Amino acid sequence: QVRLVESGGGSVQAGGSLRLSCAASGSIFSINTMGWYRQAPGKQRELVASITSGRSTNYADSVKGRFTISRDDGKNTIHLQMNMLKPEDTAVYSCNVWHRSASAASVPLSVWGRGTQVTVSS
Repeated sequence: QVRLVESGGGSVQAGGSLRLSCAASGSIFSINTMGWYRQAPGKQRELVASITSGRSTNYADSVKGRFTISRDDGKNTIHLQMNMLKPEDTAVYSCNVWHRSASAASVPLSVWGRGTQVTVSS
């Protein structure tokens, strides 16, 4: 079983910065893609940013140039540096990890964190 622990959410004024972290622990053989999603009230969950084991990154158009995702494989951790925050970035941010539990032949599994609130005031 894999557990994700998220940290770094909070409240900030527009133009400010926050750094989210997500640490995976438990039965992990390898981790492929790690990412952050967000869901604002009344809206569907959307991908914010993701990073593969090969360090390929993908960003939502709305955050390009402002957010940076990075990963530390030694700690099974990803970070999301969020700069120039806007009120429209307000949402619950959730970490998602695709991993293999036992070996390279294991079926990839997806696990979600509980989410952390990010609130940006104007």
